[in-house]
Amino acid sequence: MNPAVQWITLLYMILAGTAMGVAYDSYRVLSLKLSFPKWLNALLDLLYWLWAALLVFRMLYAGNQGELRFYVFLGLFLGVWIYFLLFSVTIRRFVVMLIQSVQYACRLVWRLLVAIIGVPLLWLWRLVRGLLLLLGRILIFILKLLLRLSKPIWVLPVRWISPQWLRLAHSAWIVRCSEWIKKRWKR
Repeated sequence: MNPAVQWITLLYMILAGTAMGVAYDSYRVLSLKLSFPKWLNALLDLLYWLWAALLVFRMLYAGNQGELRFYVFLGLFLGVWIYFLLFSVTIRRFVVMLIQSVQYACRLVWRLLVAIIGVPLLWLWRLVRGLLLLLGRILIFILKLLLRLSKPIWVLPVRWISPQWLRLAHSAWIVRCSEWIKKRWKR
């Protein structure tokens, strides 16, 4: 293997180590800020290491067709070390700022949705409810008016039938029949 391929492979491994550091710090900040459940943290750890293994394999394959040499491990170590030495604090601050920006954007979208859709729906609901209450009150008023206007039609027959009905209910043969039914019922 010629030295140019070895240097390219070393450079690829340094880049892979740096990418692993960026992904690790981003994942760590996200898991702390969003406080994932423990089972999800374990699953995300597994996914991180699967991704890291695939990344290293892909870079190694691109560099020297997958040959594993000492400088591959050296390149990975140098990439991670350079990342944590120079870029770790900046990346963590950037990820925190990105999380805050996404949260702000989500709050803004929510407020816009409420202002564009929620408030008009609330007004529409209040309008419909008010109209239904108004129609109900108008209907009740009309029914009361009809009841008062039709009072002479139904009150006079009721007043005329009422005494007759009471007289019939208290007649002698009805009283005797009801007493006979009560005696039979008690047996």
